Amino acid sequence: MNNNSNDIRFVARDHNWHPHAYTPGYKSSIPRSPKQALVSIQQTVSERSGPDFSHLQLGKHDNDLLLNFNNGGLPQGERIILFGRVVDQFGKPVPRTYVEIWQANAGGRYRHKNDVYLAPLDPNFGGVGRTLTDNDGNYVFRTIKPGPYPWRNGVNDWRPAHIHVSVMGPSVSTRLITQLYFEGDPLIPICPIVKSISNPDAVQTLIARLDMTMANPMDCLAYRFDIVTRGARQTHFENL
Repeated sequence: MNNNSNDIRFVARDHNWHPHAYTPGYKSSIPRSPKQALVSIQQTVSERSGPDFSHLQLGKHDNDLLLNFNNGGLPQGERIILFGRVVDQFGKPVPRTYVEIWQANAGGRYRHKNDVYLAPLDPNFGGVGRTLTDNDGNYVFRTIKPGPYPWRNGVNDWRPAHIHVSVMGPSVSTRLITQLYFEGDPLIPICPIVKSISNPDAVQTLIARLDMTMANPMDCLAYRFDIVTRGARQTHFENL
């Protein structure tokens, strides 16, 4: 995912960085994992090209989840700033790339018809946002810290607080998807999805770090989550 086609430097991907498709502790992986050898399919033009976001007209509050679903009030929960940089394997910024996030509310519930968790919906929180990185690869969102929630994996399995992140490359086929967690959360090391990642360094690429230098005094804390698109320090992406 490099916007400079003249840069021919290459760092081979470590395929051991990602979990095996079949991970019984994560029950959803059992029906989803392939039973036969994978087959390489030639990409079509539509997969090698994609939307051009350089002229995308964003709304005033598209990256502000405190305001973009406002129905007369502010969402409940801990207000936070989420920020970082999108860079390639050499630390070079990826400018003007499209970043999306989606998440549960402070009670751990998504605004989705299939989410039946008992936590109430927040009438002032939609749980989605989008932005473009600037010329230095920086992005920023304002949101609330999502709550943990139980899920039907084990008898008493809970997902840690997390935010899903999508970064769009130069084509549809280079869209990268991951999810970030918050440092210090005791649910992280016991989450079956996190435990499917055997490399502890890969897990660390999914941790957003508290950054007091970006916090707003008397308002909200800030968490930094940098995204490395590939190479030796690549962020763990779930769709690779």
